[in-house]
Amino acid sequence: MNAAQTVTSVGAQPVEDLAAARPVAGQKRPPFWPHGWWKLMEFRIGILPLPVYALLLAVIAWFAVQPGKFPGEICMMMAVLAVGGFTCGELGKRLPVLHHVGAAAIFATFIPSYLAYHDILPARLITAVTEFTKGTNFLYLFIAAVIVGSILGMDRTVLIRGFVKICIPAGIGSVLAALVGVGVGALLGLGAKHTLFYLVVPVMAGGVGEGAIPLATGYADILHLKFDDQIAQVLPPVMFGSLTAILLSGALNFLGRRFPRLTGDGRLQPGGHDDMDPRKEEITGKMDVSHIAAAGSLVISLYIVGMFIAAVFARVNVTVPAALTMLALAVVVKATQAVSPKLQQAAQIVYKFFASAVTYPLLFAIGVAMTPWDKLVAAFAPANLVTIVATVVTMVVTGFFVGRRVKLFPIEAAIVNACRCGQGGTGDVAILTAANRMQLMPFAQIATRIGGLITVTLALFAIARYGA
Repeated sequence: MNAAQTVTSVGAQPVEDLAAARPVAGQKRPPFWPHGWWKLMEFRIGILPLPVYALLLAVIAWFAVQPGKFPGEICMMMAVLAVGGFTCGELGKRLPVLHHVGAAAIFATFIPSYLAYHDILPARLITAVTEFTKGTNFLYLFIAAVIVGSILGMDRTVLIRGFVKICIPAGIGSVLAALVGVGVGALLGLGAKHTLFYLVVPVMAGGVGEGAIPLATGYADILHLKFDDQIAQVLPPVMFGSLTAILLSGALNFLGRRFPRLTGDGRLQPGGHDDMDPRKEEITGKMDVSHIAAAGSLVISLYIVGMFIAAVFARVNVTVPAALTMLALAVVVKATQAVSPKLQQAAQIVYKFFASAVTYPLLFAIGVAMTPWDKLVAAFAPANLVTIVATVVTMVVTGFFVGRRVKLFPIEAAIVNACRCGQGGTGDVAILTAANRMQLMPFAQIATRIGGLITVTLALFAIARYGA
């Protein structure tokens, strides 16, 4: 029995009974229990049924006002992140006009950042969320599930060609964005060198952990300055560049709906097939729980092997991100057909689960624990803002037109290029969420990780040779 034939049940009674239970003219309205209650249970905030959402909100609020430490166990943290993330996401989805340009992802990230910075959220709650987010590092579990699931769902030939082709718009976009950004900054009186090293390079550095921090460390060592002063300068452009990329990706998603010929709905290039076609409502075919569990173990195993390889390279002072190594391993597994079709299909289910159930809770955690509101606001000096926007827009526009010339879908190529200006892995999640194209995560990681590494390396070499 396939998904289209399966009868979904609520409790012990088929959903068809709900429709049959609706009153018609001349009939008495059925009692609230159970049909009215079932109707409430089908109304959801994100994935949370409305009564469950209300219950969790009340319990979390009670714990938040109690003396002592807020409970940090995983069940409580899952509830907090789900309520916070889906609340902010639903607010963004209901904004007129702005919901077309990624307001849900922006709200889920930046509202909690604002609330945390201004102490509107209870301090004990902020501490618990921050400790859980940084202690578990579950961002990388999400990225692992999305990368492995999306790679195993692609056509092998299309996958390999896509990785080669995406380097062309990303590379050309990086050069043009640097030239335009420096030119705009110089015209606004910021100085060419300052614009390059403290605005343009941070935007394309690959985020905070892999970009801003090594960049600030290198600047401080080379120029004999304080690290604190350097990070205070390079971090705001990272934040605002990522926000700009989120907005542009949301606009690209809207453009794709208006002009379907410009987009592959998550596929990077025409031709081949994609088993994880987003137009399919359900994955067909019988799939037992053991296959899904096995796919989950595959996701974790590939990431752990990536961590091992990264640790080996670290012994010889070579930085290789575990997520990037895991991506390469997943491509090898797909290309060599090392995993059975059933397991590939199960990996797609793991991907779908994380994309639908974990994205907004993760963005909420990122907003509270990893997005300093004051650093974002610091980028709002008019000259800085115009320069950063010009840099990101050039990157995205170049991806659109160059991607089209190398026979990629222009909107998908532009979105991947936007990830070059994101806040690392967290930025990729927010950008692809705003674009509704989480399937592009493998290509986004290539653009972010490798592009950021090259950018930081060249910047440090240039500042050592020519000074700031």
